Amino acid sequence: MLISTKGRYALRVMADLAEHPAEGYIPLKEIAQRQEISEKYLEAIIKILVKARLLSGVRGKGGGYKLTRAPEEYTVGAILRLTEDSLAPVSCLTAEAPPCARAAACRTLPVWRRLDQIINEYLDSVTIADLLREIGPGDGL
Repeated sequence: MLISTKGRYALRVMADLAEHPAEGYIPLKEIAQRQEISEKYLEAIIKILVKARLLSGVRGKGGGYKLTRAPEEYTVGAILRLTEDSLAPVSCLTAEAPPCARAAACRTLPVWRRLDQIINEYLDSVTIADLLREIGPGDGL
């Protein structure tokens, strides 16, 4: 499993918006500047987040984007599942994988299933609010 820039940037956008709740709708340009992400690339990411109703957007003067819920209500896992093709550690565990003829005799499959479970449980236990906490050297989430 390798998290793409799309997934990493989506998390950064969500954290950025969570850090500035009092500002109301935040223009795309401001988010892009603060996060040092191309506006064009950010548009594609925000479109995914708006379609999933994680963000709301308003066009025109005073427009921009904001979270639709509290930062504690968004999990890293949910956001990454929107932006990544798969979080599975091996291809045979992806949703679109055809049934494997060797699954019943595969000695390694239990390892990959457990790893997949651990990855998803962990990512679902971390919220956007957790990302806002200051983390010192050696600290973990």
